Amino acid sequence: METKKQLHPRNKHNKGYVFEELIAVYPKLKDYVFINTYGNETIDFSLPDAVKALNKSLLLTYYKVHFWDFPKTNLCPPIPGRADYIHYLADLLATSHQGKIPTGRSIKGLDIGVGANCIYPIIGNSEYGWQFVGTETDVPSLKSCAQIVEKNESLQKDVTLRIQSNKRNILKNCILETDRFDFAICNPPFHNSREEATKGTQRKLRNLGKAKEGKPVLNFSGQNNELWTEGGELAFVTNMIYESAHFKKQCLWFTTLVSKKENLKPFYNHLKKVNALEVKTVEMEQGNKISRFIAWTFLNEEQRENWAIINWE
Repeated sequence: METKKQLHPRNKHNKGYVFEELIAVYPKLKDYVFINTYGNETIDFSLPDAVKALNKSLLLTYYKVHFWDFPKTNLCPPIPGRADYIHYLADLLATSHQGKIPTGRSIKGLDIGVGANCIYPIIGNSEYGWQFVGTETDVPSLKSCAQIVEKNESLQKDVTLRIQSNKRNILKNCILETDRFDFAICNPPFHNSREEATKGTQRKLRNLGKAKEGKPVLNFSGQNNELWTEGGELAFVTNMIYESAHFKKQCLWFTTLVSKKENLKPFYNHLKKVNALEVKTVEMEQGNKISRFIAWTFLNEEQRENWAIINWE
């Protein structure tokens, strides 16, 4: 199969899906695979159960995750895109480490809004051996995530979960006084309301050639706190930026996905106000979709290199 050059070079999914191999590992996937009009094997990405079956086979095949389950109402993430975020984040850490990607349990990340699926800790731990602290405001989601950690021995020692008891806070209450994080990672709720999230889903379905009347089915699912929040992405990330200023020396790089390109300018303005010393926008391409994350730090280049010497070596 042709390599998708858009994905990160280390992304294990940049050659597409080899369904014969995936079905051999997870036979239930076969129920959803069919031949499309171009003569290629695929699944119907508008069906939540099909997407979940594909994800289970990918996680078992490439990341040795033997149990991965959660309620149908929760977000079911696209694995290749989530893996890209992790790989580009690894490259960012390497800039303070003479170009060498830091690996192993000495590297600790904060996953803001870990969700019910635990996807970033799974990929980051499998690919680079990193430890994670995952935070979540939703108790049922945190319980589902805890079950995934508990039932996968590879995650038990390296993933810790914390409840964010105050939904108005993002970092406060979750970063403890003794914590030192090499990075914070976040997939924020992008939309301002259920209506806006529904329109986004209808747009996805049209792109998949599955335009439907009435209430659409979310092919990647997702409940309220995962998909929308008051003020949407703009308000959430702005709040995160100002909170990050209280933890300047406790986290090397703060990062978050940014869905709407037009939000970058106000984010950069806010980062200037809190005196972030360096800000980066990293673009990622998956098929026809371009996504991005912004990263900022309050440490200068010398401090970042010293951080790596003290904490990683």
